[in-house]
Amino acid sequence: MHQKVNTNRSFSPYITFSREEWRNLRAATPLPLTETELIQLHGLNERFSLSEVEDIYLPLSRLLNLYVGATQNLSKVTHAFLGHLGAKVPYIIGIAGSVAVGKSTTARIIQALLSRWPNHPKVDLVTTDGFLLPNSELERRGIMHRKGFPESYDTRRLIHFLADVKSGKPEVIAPVYSHLTYDIVPEEQIVVRQPDIVILEGVNVLQTPRSGGGSRRVQNVFVSDFFDFSIYVDAEERFIREWYIERFLTLRETAFRDAKSYFHRFSRLTVAEASEMGERIWEEINAKNLKENILPTKARAQLILKKGDQHMVEQVQLRRL
Repeated sequence: MHQKVNTNRSFSPYITFSREEWRNLRAATPLPLTETELIQLHGLNERFSLSEVEDIYLPLSRLLNLYVGATQNLSKVTHAFLGHLGAKVPYIIGIAGSVAVGKSTTARIIQALLSRWPNHPKVDLVTTDGFLLPNSELERRGIMHRKGFPESYDTRRLIHFLADVKSGKPEVIAPVYSHLTYDIVPEEQIVVRQPDIVILEGVNVLQTPRSGGGSRRVQNVFVSDFFDFSIYVDAEERFIREWYIERFLTLRETAFRDAKSYFHRFSRLTVAEASEMGERIWEEINAKNLKENILPTKARAQLILKKGDQHMVEQVQLRRL
């Protein structure tokens, strides 16, 4: 007798964990952060607690520590085979996700936790904001309204930066972006000096032509080609939209009031006017970028952190090896 095959069975390249299942993978990993340190790491309007670090980020730091250790061991084996020591090559982690989803906080917390592990204490964090084209160039090209979209980045410079980092170059320079002036700061730079780990955070670091990010390529080389591990911070669009508008209203009361702020004019808006403006910016720019360019790259990540409405991770998906 032939056994009937269940054709409705769903196969996935990911192993899916509930919050409780993922929390159990922490094992004996100690908590190195204090409440005070955590406050300095999380972003505006994000309700973040030490329990989130314990349940989600400690297991993640343990996993990443194992991955980094395995890569370091492989490097030693390769050097032994070649008979000489090569240049120190950093382990690169890419973090992607929508505007306002909390990926910057995720990057800072991962940086803080990974730097506490003894075999990789030097962890640098670089954001792709620094590789945006200057406002003057965006205006010249007529794409100022598409800032944050793939075509608004100096992709060639970003890929050369990553190539230099991955080749073990002693010093690599990255540009600096100011969220206050909403532009590149010409007189400032970040110097990356052969750290153990580099975290690259940005909305569209996982893009390819098929996922809508053709401008993220230089001569068939993609930004993600340099990643050893990649993370996508995910949430339903309705939650991200709400978080974006909440953040916009908070900035109206804080950073926008600085006369140097590019958005200083918004500080004069009423709450109702600011809410309407935030919603319009979300719908016309950020939602469009999310749907066209960012969300299609989610399935390329090795790990997906799915958040619920309170900025807490409810589900973790880890790609099968």
